Amino acid sequence: LRDFLLVYNRMTEVCFQRCSSNFNYRNLTMDEERCVDNCAGKLIRSNHRLMGTYVQLMPRMVQRRMEEMESKAAENAKAAEA
Repeated sequence: LRDFLLVYNRMTEVCFQRCSSNFNYRNLTMDEERCVDNCAGKLIRSNHRLMGTYVQLMPRMVQRRMEEMESKAAENAKAAEA
């Protein structure tokens, strides 16, 4: 959850800096609104692609980590017996 919030906070900062130029009005201009929509859309699509890849790779990463832990536990057990 923390990483998710950090990504969206960063996206907000990037799009604000890139798109907000006129601070004389309370509302966004049409150009600013279009820029924010495009910026946020691009970053959200990129994030969805990254998350899709992460979801695909995560089981393999967990499996590898489990195998490493089991191997280390077996080595420690052998060392304790000796």
